[in-house]
Amino acid sequence: MEGRNSRQIPAKDINPGNSLSSLESSISTSLSREDILAIYNEGPDAVCAIILIQAARIVELEERVKSLEDQINKNSRNSSKPPSTDTFRKIKGQRKPSGRPVGGQKGHKGHTLEMAEKPDREIVHQVARCEFCGRSLCDVEATNYERRQVFDLPPIKVEVFEHQAESKICPNCGCLNKAAFPKEVAYPVQYGTRLKSVAVYLNQYQLVPFDRLSETFVDLFGHRLSQSTLIDANRTCYSILGPVEEDIKQQIIASPVICLDETGMRIEGKRKWCHVVSTENLTYYAANPHRGSEANEDMGILPVYSGTAVHDGWSSYFKFKCKHALCNAHHIRDLLFIHEEYKQNWAKDLIDQLIDIKETVDRRKPIHCNLDLAEINDFEDRYDHIIERAKLENPPPTTSNSQGPIKKRGKKKKTKAQNLLERLQKYRREVLAFMYDFEVPFDNNQAERDLRMMKVQQKISGNFRSWDGAKIFCRIRGYISTVKKNSSSVIDAIQGVFEGKPFIPQRTLIAV
Repeated sequence: MEGRNSRQIPAKDINPGNSLSSLESSISTSLSREDILAIYNEGPDAVCAIILIQAARIVELEERVKSLEDQINKNSRNSSKPPSTDTFRKIKGQRKPSGRPVGGQKGHKGHTLEMAEKPDREIVHQVARCEFCGRSLCDVEATNYERRQVFDLPPIKVEVFEHQAESKICPNCGCLNKAAFPKEVAYPVQYGTRLKSVAVYLNQYQLVPFDRLSETFVDLFGHRLSQSTLIDANRTCYSILGPVEEDIKQQIIASPVICLDETGMRIEGKRKWCHVVSTENLTYYAANPHRGSEANEDMGILPVYSGTAVHDGWSSYFKFKCKHALCNAHHIRDLLFIHEEYKQNWAKDLIDQLIDIKETVDRRKPIHCNLDLAEINDFEDRYDHIIERAKLENPPPTTSNSQGPIKKRGKKKKTKAQNLLERLQKYRREVLAFMYDFEVPFDNNQAERDLRMMKVQQKISGNFRSWDGAKIFCRIRGYISTVKKNSSSVIDAIQGVFEGKPFIPQRTLIAV
C-alpha cells in the first residue's frame, strides 16, 4: 500500500548523473514500495544517491530536533531568559548551600522594636474602683505606672493651608505695601509640594497606575485627585529635572567604568527599547525606537566616552572606540548550558577558571590594585589551554564532497558551542577585563538590576500610550534610582524638585 504522500519516481529523476540537490527536490518525504523498487531497478548508483539524500534529511531533522530541545531546556539558570519564563518544574539555582540555618545568623545586629524614650502622645488608663471593696479611687494618687507603647499611624487627611498676604498703608507717605507670597504659592488655589511629591512617588516609584492612585488618595487621605492633576505633577517634575539629568549624564561620561544594557519597551502599542547607562551611584535611562548603535548615538554617551563600557556583547556596542568588557554572568550561564546539554567538560572547567580568577581578584582588592604579572600570565595560559581543548571538541564546519551529506548554499551554520567558543577566543581580553583592571566588575549585573523595575512597570501597565509618557518615566526613574544609590530619601528628593532644590549627586574626583 502506497504512502499517503508518496508518488512514482520517474526514471529520469533517479539518473545517477543528476546532482544530489535535484534528486532531493524530485522525491517526496515518504517512499512507497513501488518507488523503492523503481530506484532499485536503476542500479547501485541510484540506490546510493537516494540513501545519501535520506541520510542528509535525517541529519537535518536531528539538528532541528536538537534545536527545539535546546529551546525547551533553556531557563533562567543556563541562559539569559528571565525567571518569569521558567516552567513549573523546579529550576536548580547556581548558588551552593551554605549549611547555615535560615534567618539571622549569630552575631547579626537585629532591628527589634524598642520603646521610645519620649512618646508623641501619652494615654493614661485610670483605676476607677477598688477590685476588692468597690471604693472609688478617682481621688487617690497613682503609686506606679506600667508602660506599653504602640507604634501606629494617626489618621491622615489633606489639610488646607490658607496664605494671607497683608496690605498696609504707610502713615508717613501713604504708600500701599503688600506682603509677598512664598514662591511656591503662585495661584489662588493649588496643590502643595508635599502632596504632589507623594503622587509622583506612588506613580513613578511604586508604579501605582493613575486610576488606582486616585482611589489610594481617597482611601488614605480622604481626597480624590483627577488623572489630569497626576499627569501635570509628572510633567512638572520632568521639566524641572532636565538640568539634573544632563548633570548625571556628564558625570557618567567622566566615569572610568560604566555598565550598559537595553530591554524591550512597548510604546504606542509597538515594541521599542529602553536603554540604561549606569554606575554604582548614577543611573541614566532613555527610550528610543532603535536597539543598536543609532540609539547610543542619540543618547550621546558612548560616542564621546573614553573609559571602559561593560555590556553583554551586543555587536552595536563594539562600534564605539571606548574600551570594552563583557559580562561573565552571561558566559557562565551559556557555558553551563553547553556542559549540561552537550556534555562538554571544557565548559565546566572554564566556569571554574573564571570563578577562580574572580575569587583571587576579590581577595586582592582590599590590599592591592592589581594582580602580579606572573599570576596574570598563569591565568591567561590556563584560559587558552581550555579554549584549545574546546576547539578539538568543536572543529569548524567542513565543506562536504559529493560522497558526503548534501552541500547547501550560504554560510555553514555553527553550533551553539562553536559560536560561544569563537566569542570567548576573539574577545579574550574583554572577557578577562576584570582581571586586568580591578575597577571593572566581573559581570553586568549593575545595569541589569537598574533595568529590572522597567520590566515590572511593563508587567503592571503593559504599554506607554505616548512617547511623552515613556520619556517622563525614564527621566524621573533615572533620578529616583540615582537618589537611592546615594542613600537619600526618595520622597524628600522628589519634594526637593518641586521646591526648586533637587538632589544632585556630588562629582567624584578621579585620581590621575
